Amino acid sequence: MELAIAHETIARWQFGITTVYHFLFVPLTISLAAIVAGLETAWVRTDKEKYFHATKFWGKLFLINIAMGVVTGIVQEFQFGMNWSDYSRFVGDVFGAPLAMEALIAFFFESTFIGLWIFGWDKLPRKLHCACMWMVALGTVLSAYFILAANSWMQHPVGYAIDPVTGKAQLTDIAKVLFQDTTVTVVLHTLTAAFLTGAAFMVGIASFHLWKAKRKPESAAAAPAKVAVMRTSLRLGLVLAVIFGAGTALSGDELAKVMFRQQPMKMAAAEALWDTKAPAPFSVFAVGDVSKGHNSVELEIPGILSFLANSDFSSSVPGINDTANAEAAKYGGDPKDYIPSIFVTYWGFRLMIGFGMTSFVAGVIGLWTTRKKRFLAPEFRTGDTEVPRLMLTPKRELGPFLTKWSWRIGILTMGFPLIANSFGWIFTEMGRQPWAVFGLMTTASAVSPNVGVGTQIGALATFTSLYAILAVVEVKLLVKYAKAGPVTDERPPTEDPTLRGPASGDDADKPLAFAY
Repeated sequence: MELAIAHETIARWQFGITTVYHFLFVPLTISLAAIVAGLETAWVRTDKEKYFHATKFWGKLFLINIAMGVVTGIVQEFQFGMNWSDYSRFVGDVFGAPLAMEALIAFFFESTFIGLWIFGWDKLPRKLHCACMWMVALGTVLSAYFILAANSWMQHPVGYAIDPVTGKAQLTDIAKVLFQDTTVTVVLHTLTAAFLTGAAFMVGIASFHLWKAKRKPESAAAAPAKVAVMRTSLRLGLVLAVIFGAGTALSGDELAKVMFRQQPMKMAAAEALWDTKAPAPFSVFAVGDVSKGHNSVELEIPGILSFLANSDFSSSVPGINDTANAEAAKYGGDPKDYIPSIFVTYWGFRLMIGFGMTSFVAGVIGLWTTRKKRFLAPEFRTGDTEVPRLMLTPKRELGPFLTKWSWRIGILTMGFPLIANSFGWIFTEMGRQPWAVFGLMTTASAVSPNVGVGTQIGALATFTSLYAILAVVEVKLLVKYAKAGPVTDERPPTEDPTLRGPASGDDADKPLAFAY
């Protein structure tokens, strides 16, 4: 029995580590693809060089991020055969369908058109080159949709039937799998959170460069184009943070209602609500051990949990004890077997909300304090040197956002959505326990039976070490190119390559131009 528990625990730790690590890259990939496509569209439409330089700069960071995301994502699918073979045998016909669609459709868009975008800067017309990045952005969204459809099926299985001969789940309705309310709501919440992540990423890096320029006006005077790019990036990031921060909150509210209907235990665990209450309060935080029932002191807001569950401030929300008894009566076993880790779900839910909404609030404050025209004004001439007005305006007129601590908060904001995303997935998966597929298959019965504990420990150590090395590489690359800022000496393409005559002279032997 102890060996079986260790077997399951190690498998869960490995999948948890690799999944959370991989998901650090996914939101940035989704959001940066669309942001880069939008910036390139602005350049194509206006012919302003600041948009061209912004496209190249953020595109470089996007490429670094997507490369690491692909590398770590491949491991995810392999793990279903390594540590979760019984799961794969039981639900492979259903679960594998959206994953196959992701590989055949979404990954095709990403891999094909990203190659055209990288190598096509001086080979394709501007509009066609820009369209390539929009196709990459479409591919990232489709990839997220299909994978989230597979995960949503684990949360709420639909469109299947159990084969009476083999006892396996068989796909009967792919439309239900792809378009059930769980899938649609989760996709909306994940995509809005992804764009909040990308927005905070832009705000953080732009804040760093503008703060550095403010501290050294002589450097800003020498590179006004770089300041213009970062000023534009900051405002774009702030706008996106406000829009998608609000979208994340609204979609999260709808997701809570779906979760309450389909997995009432997860809702009760998120609040550490041990006994049924009407109305049910929402506790902002607790002092003490929430896993021990009432042995904690909580700061509560009356009726909020009832509203999250039913859009009604006075409705009843079933507690952990009643929900566990109901599930034990339905599925058999001891009620305590149906209670997830209350500590992890309770605090994971709050950390997800807290860090996510912090970036939204920072976006609102940032937009307000940078609203003055003097902050957005173009460069103007002082003597013989063009100096950004931002650098010359007296400090008292720039507002609180341009103080030392405000810039630092802008930089720190960059990491908040990443933390929120991680805790969101931890809460989602831990709150579903003990189920691998809710109501159909427990996690304990999904583990590979023929993989020994020693093999699992070795794999866990190997993956953790490898991912730690990759993390160092990723961070160093991002920091290197983010600190360097945009290369404003590069001139954008000025002609349509399709209008050129036959290659001659030096042009005939030029190698294919790389993007950077």
